[in-house]
Amino acid sequence: MPLKPLPEPDSKLERCSGLVRGSIASSFLFSTLLACNVIQTASIVIKLFSQTAFRRVNRWIANLWWGWCALIAEKVYCTEFIMSGDDVPIRENAIVVLNHQAMADITVMFSFARSKKRLGDLKWFVKDVFKYVPGAGWGMLFLDCLFVKRNWMDDRDHIHRVFDKIMNYNIPLWLMVFGEGTRLSPSKIILSQEYAGKRGFTPLQHVLFPRTKGFVATVQALNGHVQVVYDVTIGYVEGVPTLWQWIKGYVRRVNVHVRRFLIDDLPEEKDAISAWLVRLFEEKDALLDSFYRNGFFPTTLPTPGKASK
Repeated sequence: MPLKPLPEPDSKLERCSGLVRGSIASSFLFSTLLACNVIQTASIVIKLFSQTAFRRVNRWIANLWWGWCALIAEKVYCTEFIMSGDDVPIRENAIVVLNHQAMADITVMFSFARSKKRLGDLKWFVKDVFKYVPGAGWGMLFLDCLFVKRNWMDDRDHIHRVFDKIMNYNIPLWLMVFGEGTRLSPSKIILSQEYAGKRGFTPLQHVLFPRTKGFVATVQALNGHVQVVYDVTIGYVEGVPTLWQWIKGYVRRVNVHVRRFLIDDLPEEKDAISAWLVRLFEEKDALLDSFYRNGFFPTTLPTPGKASK
């Protein structure tokens, strides 16, 4: 089942210190983000003359602001990122498949992407309503992110238009895919297990049964531009943090397990790609089960379907 929420510190002094840290960090990040929105809006003038220059400006802004988010965690709060699994080269075009426990997952990926020189090249599948949110939502409108309604028939044409742009302009990217389609919760786990059981699949304990249509379309559309799929599994140690707890500096250690798969080694048919993603999440479930029992990710892949109840 999902890991428990991260508890607040017992010490009143630590809670007060966290509130001060969080207030300072959030004020800095939100104010600078709005300033970035102003620069991004002004960059529309550049777009009239050069699509390439427009993207460079917005890539620089994303790299700058997301980099501040990563540096606050790494340098100010001294959050330890424990990496395991496959090492990956820098500046490689990739589809990145993640488990999704909390908004803090996104900030974890900022540090990982920064270490591989891909921070400004992150593209996210985002709920459509998010584009109306000042700051982050407005900013992502300028970054070729995919705003989706989570209905394949409604989203299909928009997704393919963005993919065509990425291919035609040879845009470097890490395309971030939360295969579960939503954040984890106990109630969603139960619904996911019922769905999987009715269809003859293994009920998963620590992740949700993946939504496969978007992933299948992504692999088929970007094959040739994207070389690899990264399977990234995030494991928190003391509990799953809220974004506010992350900003307050309560997260001291995060484990990140990475597996790298060549696109050329994936199957080609839609049903086979879908089955590959389901198998990936069964393996991700086994990895998390081992992590929760032992406190670290295993060096060899556990047997899927053997997760503890």
